[in-house]
Amino acid sequence: MDQGNTAFLLFAAALVLLMTPGLAFFYGGLVKAKSVISMMMLSFGAMALIGVLWVLYGYAITFSNEGVGGFVGLDGILGVDTAEFGLAGVYAEAGDPQGGFPLIAFAAFQATFAIITVALISGAIADRAKFGAWMVFAGVWATLVYFPVASWVFNFTLGEDGSVVDGGWIAYTVGAIDFAGGTAVHINAGAAALALALVLGKRIGFAKGAHVPHNPPFVLLGAGLLWFGWFGFNAGSELAADGIAAIAFMNTIAAPAAAIIGWLIIEKIKDGKATSVGAASGAVAGLVAITPACAVLTPFWAIVLGLLAGVLCALAVDLKFKLGFDDSLDVVGIHLVGGLIGTLYIGLLGEGVGLFFGFGAEQLGKQAIAAFAVMIYSFVIAYVIGFAIEKTMGFRVTQEDELAGIDPVVHGEEGYVLETR
Repeated sequence: MDQGNTAFLLFAAALVLLMTPGLAFFYGGLVKAKSVISMMMLSFGAMALIGVLWVLYGYAITFSNEGVGGFVGLDGILGVDTAEFGLAGVYAEAGDPQGGFPLIAFAAFQATFAIITVALISGAIADRAKFGAWMVFAGVWATLVYFPVASWVFNFTLGEDGSVVDGGWIAYTVGAIDFAGGTAVHINAGAAALALALVLGKRIGFAKGAHVPHNPPFVLLGAGLLWFGWFGFNAGSELAADGIAAIAFMNTIAAPAAAIIGWLIIEKIKDGKATSVGAASGAVAGLVAITPACAVLTPFWAIVLGLLAGVLCALAVDLKFKLGFDDSLDVVGIHLVGGLIGTLYIGLLGEGVGLFFGFGAEQLGKQAIAAFAVMIYSFVIAYVIGFAIEKTMGFRVTQEDELAGIDPVVHGEEGYVLETR
């Protein structure tokens, strides 16, 4: 066992887990003051539920033998190895690992990906969702969408020489490159967010400028925690402390830094002011875009990607007003659009595969198949799940509760108690 790589992987897992509380602050600062508890609880609820489901059967579905090379989303569920329920087999192997690190360290690392992916979706339904309905959606969507899609991207088998000989449908059969989850995490969550935004409908008074962030310092704090945790997300996906991890780490600095600049330029041109919320949003857009590409770009081209993502995502967030869907905290504009940009960019400027470097359009086609397959699958299943919940137990709070602020009604708490009691 390589203790250095084991420590690296465990530390990376801790960094990625920190991203979900970071997301809670980021989202919490963006909503109105009387919804901040509700918004942050959607992230913490995802941490609790998905953490348990991953141990019980999520890992078994995602890394099932049936899921290797499979296409249909339910392959992993139908072929799940019951010996892996509760991580039984992974636990048994921990004391005598077959590879460079205990498999349970890898399982822990992947658990944090599942948690943050589900939590990302919640931003689209801010200010109007029931906590219980969200928890039902989170569990069903993770089971039917995230676990199978993660198998498409992250599942693999190794040959006797340590090389990958088979893998998930996207990574191996299609041959798309997604180093750290541009498809499985960001496009996946962004498409589901769009579906839920359509199911729940618009907030009362939905219009441009009607809902302003109540706490920009929370937003900046959340963005900082997300950026810090993202080093584990991207560099950790190498599963080893080596040169590829170092490249991913450097690009995780370069792209979001450039994206901040791109976003602020657009803000200045459109609105006359560069805002702190814009800087935080630009950083996240750059982080999203670099995720699939962080190991296959030079730092220069990572900067170009960041600028492109900052500009395009800043423009994309206004599409909801033109198209008439209420994606409360711009999950679609940042995660879906940013994920698409980063995934397709590999086919244009990826080292050794990019069209602009003379390698033809083949890789671009592979990237497009991966991106749109995940987007369509996630959107359709999320819409069906959300619609079913809305028509049965109800997904949205009443208009009265929405106007009053849902924290006291749903959780019996207030984010800010100003008077003496």
